[in-house]
Amino acid sequence: MLGPGRELINQEKLAKALHGTTTVGIVTRDHVVLAADKRATAGTLIASRRVKKIVKINEYSAMTISGLVADAQNLADIVREESRYYLLSTGVRLSVKGIATLLANILFSSKFFPYIVQLIVGGYDVKPRLYVLDLYGSITEEKYAATGSGSPVAYGVLEENYRDDLTVDEAIDIAKRAIRTAILRDSATGDGIDVVVIGKDEFREMFVPFKP
Repeated sequence: MLGPGRELINQEKLAKALHGTTTVGIVTRDHVVLAADKRATAGTLIASRRVKKIVKINEYSAMTISGLVADAQNLADIVREESRYYLLSTGVRLSVKGIATLLANILFSSKFFPYIVQLIVGGYDVKPRLYVLDLYGSITEEKYAATGSGSPVAYGVLEENYRDDLTVDEAIDIAKRAIRTAILRDSATGDGIDVVVIGKDEFREMFVPFKP
């Protein structure tokens, strides 16, 4: 059991880490679309306008970062090497669910000294998949999701526009609109939009400047 001091430190770290960022993920029939803003904050200071919050794991999967960047980068390095080792050992690619489950196990096993992150894992194995993980290792599969301080605003756009039969171009447009809306209403979100599109034998990245 955590002592009062440790629990207080964790709550303060969590509050600071999750104050900032908007990331979204959307599943279409043949693709997963991930999007995130570019701004990093430290309290009221804009610490950077060029942060990359979508981390490539391999050629068929990626994850978005909400929380402490160092923690997320460490997790990405671990799961990237584990998925490579799995391929070399078995000759079979680790599924997207396997990648998300591995991350969930790491997060759960570290719950007393947690990684301060909330992640969206998206990719394509036999079909497009999207998983959301919290800092304690809870995992859910979703058709669309948002994380970060701007997520309540982004969810409004996703709820209003999501359909099961979205084309990839429609999903990209919705993801961009969700992040743009968060930029307009959340001061910790801003400075442009990164988008990643993952499909069968496809991994595509793009940057969309923010225009007020």
